[in-house]
Amino acid sequence: MHQATGREDYPAVGDWVALTPPSADYKAQIQAILPRVSKFARKAAGAVTEEQIVAANIDLVFICMGLDADYNLRRLERYLAAAWESGALPVVVLTKADLCEAELDERLRDAEAVAIGAEVLPISSINGEGLGTVKGMLTTGKTGALIGSSGVGKSTLINHLLGFERQTIGEVRNGDGHGRHTTTHRELILLEGGGLLVDTPGMRELHLMDLAGSGVEGAFEDIEQLAQNCRFRDCHHRKEPGCAVKEALRVGNLDARRLESYEKLQREQAMIERKAARRQAMLEKRSFHASGSGTTDRNGRNDRVRDRAHDYES
Repeated sequence: MHQATGREDYPAVGDWVALTPPSADYKAQIQAILPRVSKFARKAAGAVTEEQIVAANIDLVFICMGLDADYNLRRLERYLAAAWESGALPVVVLTKADLCEAELDERLRDAEAVAIGAEVLPISSINGEGLGTVKGMLTTGKTGALIGSSGVGKSTLINHLLGFERQTIGEVRNGDGHGRHTTTHRELILLEGGGLLVDTPGMRELHLMDLAGSGVEGAFEDIEQLAQNCRFRDCHHRKEPGCAVKEALRVGNLDARRLESYEKLQREQAMIERKAARRQAMLEKRSFHASGSGTTDRNGRNDRVRDRAHDYES
């Protein structure tokens, strides 16, 4: 607690920790968090740009999306971007396949076109379709995390993987297919086969956090590859001549809604990076004041703090 500078410095579900075991006089106490090999994170609620770790040290991210009113390819793209950035392997699980048998093949093709590099599995808790495939992925030593909207069927899937009714299942509204939050906290569940599963509360809105790495690029690999053929390396895919992305739109090889989603996530990430830089400048300013480093002017301002803050603003 004394060394933490933000929420990401506290233990999260899936973390391995070093602790002092409990005794007759003292409770168990966490001394350190071991380095994370992966983490699924989102922006914490509120105006402050702060990271909330949903799950740590996961191997597979099961992105659950219902084939009913919950079906939304743009939201799937957002989840995929965060999943690729986490360091885990995303798997798209299309639940309630029994509700759209007539449109199943079409929706499966649409999801596969968006989830490039990720396996897409239609499942049904009614007829058992795909459940064995999901269970087979969670072998001994493997940790998976279930993410998706409320009412998408995560609790039902967990009950099938366990073989008994462990999770409470809530009703789904007829109007929009959304459900109530039957899961109210994140929990690590041990499966019979030795695998582990993290259940998370429903997240209809996922505010991304720090996709400076491979997140957006991984989720939009098709657009990234097209951009390599643009005439200009810094092409914004708007009015520049020789733009391969705009040409793909013109001939119908790229969906305009997918390009719009790509650009939206890029703008969102740029905003997060600006906020993070301002927050870092503020933290360093406080640190300089606390340490008394540098000299102060007649207004009591520290010269090193003032110069560093000016650099960040520039």
